[in-house]
Amino acid sequence: MIDAATDARPATAGSARAGVAAAREAHRAAAPWPYATLDVAAARRNGWQPAPVHDIVLKIHQRCNLACDYCYVYETVDQSWRDRPAAMPQDVWEAAVDAIGRHAQTRGSRGVRVILHGGEPLLFGTERIGALTTRLRAAVPDTCAVEVGMQTNGVLLTERRLEALRPHGITFGVSIDGVPEVHDAHRVTRSGRGSFAAAARALDLLRRPEHRASYAGILCTVSAGTDPIACYEQLLAFDPPTVDLLLPHANWQHPPQRPHDAATPHADWLIAVFDRWYSGGETRIRLFEDVISLLLGGGSRSEQIGLSPAAVVVIESDGAIEQVDALKSAYPGACATGLDIRHDELDSVLDDPGIIARQLGPAALSDTCRACPVHRVCGAGHYAHRFRPAEGFHNPSVYCADLRKLIDHVHGRLSEDVRRRVAGQVTGAS
Repeated sequence: MIDAATDARPATAGSARAGVAAAREAHRAAAPWPYATLDVAAARRNGWQPAPVHDIVLKIHQRCNLACDYCYVYETVDQSWRDRPAAMPQDVWEAAVDAIGRHAQTRGSRGVRVILHGGEPLLFGTERIGALTTRLRAAVPDTCAVEVGMQTNGVLLTERRLEALRPHGITFGVSIDGVPEVHDAHRVTRSGRGSFAAAARALDLLRRPEHRASYAGILCTVSAGTDPIACYEQLLAFDPPTVDLLLPHANWQHPPQRPHDAATPHADWLIAVFDRWYSGGETRIRLFEDVISLLLGGGSRSEQIGLSPAAVVVIESDGAIEQVDALKSAYPGACATGLDIRHDELDSVLDDPGIIARQLGPAALSDTCRACPVHRVCGAGHYAHRFRPAEGFHNPSVYCADLRKLIDHVHGRLSEDVRRRVAGQVTGAS
């Protein structure tokens, strides 16, 4: 374990403060709320306390071997990846894992989750991934459990790599968008060839008994206008332990595509899958479980829904400490904090208005949202989906109508079940 008191970081406090100031000045123009109008001091006076960082995303490789047409890193307005190292240099990843160790020790954390991300993280190479993971586990106190995950497109996930990385306890989530024709329409190589077959090979490897413990699940982007049940059945064929269904990143400046002028095509797609899933329960789907949990008064594990405080930090390949990278779909520099892992601690981000806004619960919602009867379930959706130019993020989600329709539908199914059970108990008692 690395001594938390040991600190060989460069003395760059002045430059760090300048970086933070520059980042916030740029934010004020693009997103007045929260950067110009959110009263952080008042929030603190009213009792708000920051939730500590719990998930750390390491962008170990900034480039990708695919060219997905909806990618928020490469295909949207923020092109900061072009100015960053392709691979995270050793001094950066060493500083990152050491900072994670200090964070876990200072906070007395019982567990920490680190996600290796990209680009395509497997381009970093198995040897470097192994070295990073080994140092990470040494840096964190023995009393803190370390969970290391990786999100990959699966193209490079081979038997040999799985065998090499198994001793490091890494779990793998694979991105795949259902049936081949839908997946291959969007998730293509740089030469334009589809990548479904390669992703399917990776998933077939992970579902084998010897690799099952390394199988985290599937990430699938909703493709409105396609066959939702065919997609779901294709995902089930890979026997995933869990599935994440994600809405395509969009906002009020760049709204989502709605095929055939449908009012709520994403809700319609999700509702079809929900009804099949609710009846069969063949796997776990986080979005649906979170909606049910929230309707029953519980919490959420997802950025897509609910009001649970967000405390995810991204460390880019150049050492920049940033907010969740989905914000790259909003405006250039939307993720920036001006902090650097080589001379700033992870909890430094908890002073950033963008992070604070995502921890304030109902107080961060627009008047429109707070007036909505399901606002504690919806939570205005994903923060990135609320962006409107010249206003910022104090808006309903661009998927507002879809989210309301999905939540109402799930509520209806739950209510129907309760009525049926009550009626059955009454009948049995009589």
